[in-house]
Order: sequence, then structure tokens, then C-alpha cells
Amino acid sequence: MKAFISRYFSNHSETSEQHKDEKLVTHYYNAKHEELIRGVESLFPSPSEIVAVSKERGEITVKYKGKRRAFVVATIIMVRPFRIAVDFSVTTDSGGPVDLGFSRNLIVNLYDELDGQFTRVDPS
Repeated sequence: MKAFISRYFSNHSETSEQHKDEKLVTHYYNAKHEELIRGVESLFPSPSEIVAVSKERGEITVKYKGKRRAFVVATIIMVRPFRIAVDFSVTTDSGGPVDLGFSRNLIVNLYDELDGQFTRVDPS
């Protein structure tokens, strides 16, 4: 019940290593760090606005403008050569305390697009 409530009655979702929701578990890719940063940047075409990119820290911040507006932080970390972890944090700007699962679904869609561009690997 708590998982249902947190999924639909929140305006924030983020991924983590051991998330209760299997769709929000950190994804790992077999790619170069720079390639993955460019790949994540390409997920946000106009009218979305990339606010900042820190290649050294592996962070991209975006003002997402789609069906709804949201603030997205993507973290791209090289665990070891050709093993890159990608995490997302999404907060919707819905004007209310709930987004009815939009932030979670946005993360799932972003991961699906990355899975189509890069080879996903097991974290171990």
C-alpha cells in the first residue's frame, strides 16, 4: 500500500541502487562516459531546456517541458571503464503535492530510450 501511495501521490521520484520499485533501480551501461553524457543530453529535445552540464561531476540538470513541466537531474557516474551508472531524480512542477505517477513514468521512459541507444549491463 505504501508503494502505491508513494508512486502516485508524490511529485518526486528518483532512482537508486536498491529501490523497492524494480523500474527505478539504477541502470548500468557498457559505454564511454562522454558518449553516455551526450546520450542523456539527447533525451531532452526542445522545448526542454538543459540548464547545466557538469562533465566532471557527471550531472545534467534539465527543465523538462512536455505534457507537464518537471526539473530533472541526471547523474552519470563511471564505476569502472565501460561500466557507467545512470540515475535520475525528477520533481514535477504541477503546482500541487501529487503528479499521479508522472515523475516515475518519465524516469521509466528515459531509461527505455537509453536502453535502446546503449548496451545495458549487470551492475556486478
